[in-house]
Amino acid sequence: MNYKINPKGDSPAYIQLYYFLREDIINGTFTYGTKIPSKRIIAAETGVSIITVEHTMELLCDEGYIETRPRSGYFVIYRNEDFQVVQTPITGKINKLTSTSNLVEFPFSTLAKTMRKVLLDYGDNILTRSPNAGCLELRSEVCAYLARSRSIHVNPTQIVVGSGAEYLYGLIAQMFKEKGTFAIENPSYEKIKKVYEEFGITIDGLTLNQDGIDSGELKKTKAKVLHTTPFNSFPTGITADASKKREYLNWASSKDGIIIEDNYDSELTIAQKPEDSLFLMSGGENVIYINTFSRTIAPSMRVGYMVLPQNLVKEFNQKLGFYSCTVPVFDQLVIAELLHSGDFERHLNRIRRKRRKDTK
Repeated sequence: MNYKINPKGDSPAYIQLYYFLREDIINGTFTYGTKIPSKRIIAAETGVSIITVEHTMELLCDEGYIETRPRSGYFVIYRNEDFQVVQTPITGKINKLTSTSNLVEFPFSTLAKTMRKVLLDYGDNILTRSPNAGCLELRSEVCAYLARSRSIHVNPTQIVVGSGAEYLYGLIAQMFKEKGTFAIENPSYEKIKKVYEEFGITIDGLTLNQDGIDSGELKKTKAKVLHTTPFNSFPTGITADASKKREYLNWASSKDGIIIEDNYDSELTIAQKPEDSLFLMSGGENVIYINTFSRTIAPSMRVGYMVLPQNLVKEFNQKLGFYSCTVPVFDQLVIAELLHSGDFERHLNRIRRKRRKDTK
């Protein structure tokens, strides 16, 4: 094993070893069913302790890359074909994606450990007032996370943190209310319509077909803002395919319109490669990307964020930049640490592992 473990590196030795082994599993060096070298061999060849190797193996087991077999060792159980989104065909009515509604709770021990670390690292600084758009620590970690998980490359000035999706809907409503009519999916999450109507916006509900919003209705709408949940529309579970997403983007370009991409549930997919986001496909010009941590961490974690196109940052700050951030500094720093440490993504991998098993 030509793994170079740096004892003075930023990451602990077991995490460095984890990344090396995971990469070799994903790229096929260790194929499905292959036995991983023993802990003693790995320890001897990498210069780390057997305990360090054990920690690495526990992580890989937790995330569904390997499994341990009594008196036999560790074996690879990762297969590319396991990473597929399962969808039921539509026959006369809209159906739901299978196995996408079960929540897997974030490990409380990990959350508690992270909270203690934040308290020790920041002390009474957690009592200070947050910048209006959110703490730089969280906005920076969100940028890094989006870059490695979605290939979305933005800077912290484009990130706005708020207390959940509904709060962000309200900001969007105020930002674009002069456009008059917003188009949304029909059916859709009921609070989307309620929030927009509360700000005096007219709603045009566009029928969902099996691949996304009906093309004819999209062409006819007078709306200049389209709110869509392309990955997993609630409550139908419909996922817009690539050609439909391109249709949305062409619509926005032809009307000088804005798309609100509500990326609900997208991180809970069991697909190996996440669906390309509208924000990425647009080049970040006329799409606002929204996501939250309420579903991936806990419902009580009322923290969401939106990513503005660079060309809308100045306008947003002029119109709405005076709003104070509605998320406590402590909560923001805890999520920032979860992203920075990798605990958040390891949690998502555990969810995907469980869902892969459930769909077999």
